Amino acid sequence: MTRPRVGIVGAGQLGRMLALAGYPLGVDCTLLDTSADAPGAQVAPLMQGELGDHAALAKLAERVDVVTIEIENVAVGALESLQGSREVFPPPAAVAVAQDRLAEKTLFHSLGIPTAEFVRIDFEADADAAHALGWPAIVKTRRMGYDGRGQRVVSSRAELGAAWRELGAVPSIAEAFVKFEREVSLIAVQGANDERAFYPLAENVHRDGILASTVAPYLDAELQRQAEQWLEAIMTKLRYRGVLAVEFFHTKTGLVANEMAPRVHNSGHWTIEGAETSQFENHLRAVLGWPLGSARARGHAAMLNLLGRMPPRDALLSIAGVHVHDYGKGPRPARKVGHCTLVDSDRERLLERLKPVRAVISRSNQ
Repeated sequence: MTRPRVGIVGAGQLGRMLALAGYPLGVDCTLLDTSADAPGAQVAPLMQGELGDHAALAKLAERVDVVTIEIENVAVGALESLQGSREVFPPPAAVAVAQDRLAEKTLFHSLGIPTAEFVRIDFEADADAAHALGWPAIVKTRRMGYDGRGQRVVSSRAELGAAWRELGAVPSIAEAFVKFEREVSLIAVQGANDERAFYPLAENVHRDGILASTVAPYLDAELQRQAEQWLEAIMTKLRYRGVLAVEFFHTKTGLVANEMAPRVHNSGHWTIEGAETSQFENHLRAVLGWPLGSARARGHAAMLNLLGRMPPRDALLSIAGVHVHDYGKGPRPARKVGHCTLVDSDRERLLERLKPVRAVISRSNQ
């Protein structure tokens, strides 16, 4: 029997974990990345090339049965050029929406999904319209923004103009500041026949725009139902296939959508040990047209990102129940170099067990 072959555009830690999820299923993954020593190269064959290079993507497509992505900052035209020769999931149109904050919010509004109020900033004079949003506000570049990049909090019209220039005077949006109680995300997956699986809501904590920790499930039946309806609407509209994540602000009046990711997501790393089927396995199942696995949580799980440099492994592994994932990256401030996970049947006990893990991480960053 021929082994299924999946091409992954991008070989960061997400590509690495996708390739690892493929091994038990007998799936061969080949990755494309600009760097020969990207994390995915540790576990699967890697082709070196630019992610937007039509020729590089064509060579990748020749070696595989289906192409997917682990990063949304890929030239959509290059993905579209593969259509007709290889299937590409998620569809390039979905990737295009996620690359542009204005297109993303326009999609949300068209589906009745609430977002922060916003105005378009194409020229510095457009900043005058941001006054209606109130202060503080947030100016964000429409493209290439993630992990807190490409955005500034501003407190006046003058600050907004200066921030827009500092960000490169590129097409942007200004958003009203959202007062929220917590941040949550929902991860869903849609398969070849529009079958769907929804993971439970997860509660996220960000520091300096970078995800620090995730605890799941966040149990609220009404919020879960509402978020599932919204992701179902997005996936239907985009004719989606694969894993989709949407981050929300939980406010006093309900959920407010922040942004979407057309790929496996950092807030879903807990699913490797904490769910019946990980987001990575379910993404491969979806793009290959296989039945989806259960997204049910195995009790409660917590994921802590390891930023900057890896803590001593022996210190982490001496804590009972800790699962350590080292991405094989060199140290660099704020860089995601790994994560660790704990699972427990009781949420309060889980949070208590996290304390010594946090202490090890804190000591390593001193």
